[in-house]
Amino acid sequence: MSGGSHFLQIPGPTNVPDRVLRAISYPTIDHRGAEFADLGRAALDGLRSVVRTEGDVVLYPASGTGAWEAALVNTLSPGDRVLMFETGHFGTLWAGVAHDLGLEVTLVPGDWRSGPDPEELERRLREDTEHLIKAVAIVHNETSTGVTSRLPHLRAAMDRAHHPALLLVDTISSLGSVDYRHDEWGVDVTVGCSQKGLMLPPGLSFNAISPKAREAAHRASLNRSYWDWAPMLEAGTKGFFPYTPATNLLYGLKEAVAMLHEEGLDSVYARHRRHAEATRRAVGTWGFETQCRVPEEHSPVLTAVVMPDGQDADALRAAILSHFDISLGAGLSRLSGRVFRIGHLGSLNDAALLGTLAGVEAGLRVAGISHRSGGVTAALEYLADTATPS
Repeated sequence: MSGGSHFLQIPGPTNVPDRVLRAISYPTIDHRGAEFADLGRAALDGLRSVVRTEGDVVLYPASGTGAWEAALVNTLSPGDRVLMFETGHFGTLWAGVAHDLGLEVTLVPGDWRSGPDPEELERRLREDTEHLIKAVAIVHNETSTGVTSRLPHLRAAMDRAHHPALLLVDTISSLGSVDYRHDEWGVDVTVGCSQKGLMLPPGLSFNAISPKAREAAHRASLNRSYWDWAPMLEAGTKGFFPYTPATNLLYGLKEAVAMLHEEGLDSVYARHRRHAEATRRAVGTWGFETQCRVPEEHSPVLTAVVMPDGQDADALRAAILSHFDISLGAGLSRLSGRVFRIGHLGSLNDAALLGTLAGVEAGLRVAGISHRSGGVTAALEYLADTATPS
């Protein structure tokens, strides 16, 4: 094994900053004591500030999949119809969770290269004159494809249709990396987790909840116990949880949110957009396509790169890991072996991104994959031309 640090450039879990690691290492405290109440309130308030909501937030020791389930079971009843979109691997998985819970899922087919079409959403809601559709569920950033859905346009489509459906949004890979506004965009339930833009290890997930969603929870009759919002909200008013919380991850969350605000959320989002553009310039110079085919939907979080015909993305990833100690994201389900994914989110600077792109370009050479050279130079020139003092 060569010296230096491993480059973890998958689209999450992301690199955990030293400040967050040190915070997580604080001694565990009594989760029913006054000191913990201060921590609990700070963690919930911090999440509100990143989600940009004045409303309720509940925080679970769980992966994002748990927050998916919580969003559904607290707002819906058996047989309710949910409109979902086949934007990629994770949009399809969320639809599977809804189906398993006994909901009637309408999954709008997709090409895995673009996000939900606002016009299609509006048309389907207008056709639903009996308001049988109780919720619309959208993945904000589809991690398998590198596509970011145009949420403000989708919200506007729902408003034009004058449809009362709830809007549920998965921000698992976007929160803390892509501009997001729960209240302003009229989102009813935001789903998120810790291990991506929030720069934490896996283990925390959450829902942000609108008043409309809280009202729906009083009528909803899907079975729920662990995921029930009611005891979470009651305990949360005092900074506590109805069960043993992930205390040390809450320390880390408090520190991570502080880091995001020190940089400034708008600056964080601009940094991610800039790194994404540099990455796409490298990919285009190499002569490859990105999986996302709609320019305004390119993800600031990751770039999914389509391999040339006859070439195996997993073999390339293995060569890059073996020779240059860089982990890249695999293609998922129908994209297995066809794409590799470069993560550029979380705690990342220009030098780390350039090192990653250099490893990819060198890996293409080692693997004998035909490409044009100069991708790293294209990214470097863009980053140098747009650099500002830190």
